[in-house]
Amino acid sequence: MTQRSGSADLPLHGGQVPAWLSARMAALGRVIVEAIVHHYGRDELLRRLASPFWFQAFGAVMGMDWHSSGITTSVIGALKRGLAPLQAELGVFVCGGKGAQSRLTPAELVDMGERTGVDATALVRASRLVAKIDNAAVQDGYDLYLHGFFATVDGRWCVVQQGMNEHQREARRYHWQSEHLTGFFDSPHKAIEGRNVGPIINLADKGAERNRSAELALLRDGPDGAIRVLRRLAARNNRSLDLFADNDPDWGRPENGAPPSPHLDLPNRHALQASDIDLKRLHGTLAAAAERGPVDFADLLLTPGVGARTVASLAFVAEVVHGAPYRFTDPARFSLAHGGKDGHPFPVPLKVYDETLRLLKSAVGAANLGRGEKLAAIQRLDERARALESTADGPDFADIIAAERSLSASYGGRTVQMPSRRVSRPPSQDR
Repeated sequence: MTQRSGSADLPLHGGQVPAWLSARMAALGRVIVEAIVHHYGRDELLRRLASPFWFQAFGAVMGMDWHSSGITTSVIGALKRGLAPLQAELGVFVCGGKGAQSRLTPAELVDMGERTGVDATALVRASRLVAKIDNAAVQDGYDLYLHGFFATVDGRWCVVQQGMNEHQREARRYHWQSEHLTGFFDSPHKAIEGRNVGPIINLADKGAERNRSAELALLRDGPDGAIRVLRRLAARNNRSLDLFADNDPDWGRPENGAPPSPHLDLPNRHALQASDIDLKRLHGTLAAAAERGPVDFADLLLTPGVGARTVASLAFVAEVVHGAPYRFTDPARFSLAHGGKDGHPFPVPLKVYDETLRLLKSAVGAANLGRGEKLAAIQRLDERARALESTADGPDFADIIAAERSLSASYGGRTVQMPSRRVSRPPSQDR
């Protein structure tokens, strides 16, 4: 049975992702997904998308605002665009999206079924049930406005959807995964992210079985039975009907004494602070880039002013591809790969972004043809970063950010606030 894997507070941000970043996110998202499927398979990709911490790190490494709820919309949109040309070949389909796009999910799944032979009826039912549960059975003050459905040709799936609480100016993200799913009303969520803003009704939880039975009994009795219950509650000045805790002292406790799920608290401030990241992991990543770069990426380092910085970005991307779950407890750290469109922690370095993307695309393309040397070199970056964590040292966080900002112009740094200007296009996504 799947369990909630964590929660997070996601502040709402307005605005659009600019075209210069949107195209790059689609290209980088595509090549990272290709690398994950190449190394670990489609099921592992779904597991990662179902992890709220990894999902946030994935969006941060692509240059989105490190803490914003907009990461959800942007990542799903980027993957839908980026994977469109090769979804049949890769066996991974991205359906749905924000607003009106979410309502197209059933038709897109039917189209997928016709193209691949997968049972689309089961996928459509899963999509509709998941949306209904999080919008109606889970009444937590957040209204759904986004539904992303990831399906594979093996018939397995993952859902990432998001609700909004305009009064609190916060969003809540819900993660589902078909793996080990025993039922839609047996605590099925992989994770739910968001701040608790009051009493929550979750009729999908296994502890709510008596609530569901009581509701069905009220329906069978007709309106008179429901009115009698409401009058009885009103007479006692009781605003809620508690069917959980009576005679069930264990309700609400984690099964088998398991510890509570981890909580990711993403603040409303834009500025990234040292407390948001694990500095030892950051030093390990940068040390690995400095050590392995001259060995594995000699040609890249010949590029004036970009090479060494690109290897550092590659090290962050390598961790997104290869890192174990515990590596993503500080997803804000991954924004140090390519900055953020709002200028925090620093402007998006377009020259570095494009060089990283070019090398990744080349490595994945060669691996698909049986030549995996470049992709293996990128994996060694992640392995070495973990090995160096306990001993690596370096400048403090403020000095790292100051250095990035001082070099921003030479890296082609760009934010949404900067005046529109002609910029280089990202590397082509064509094979």
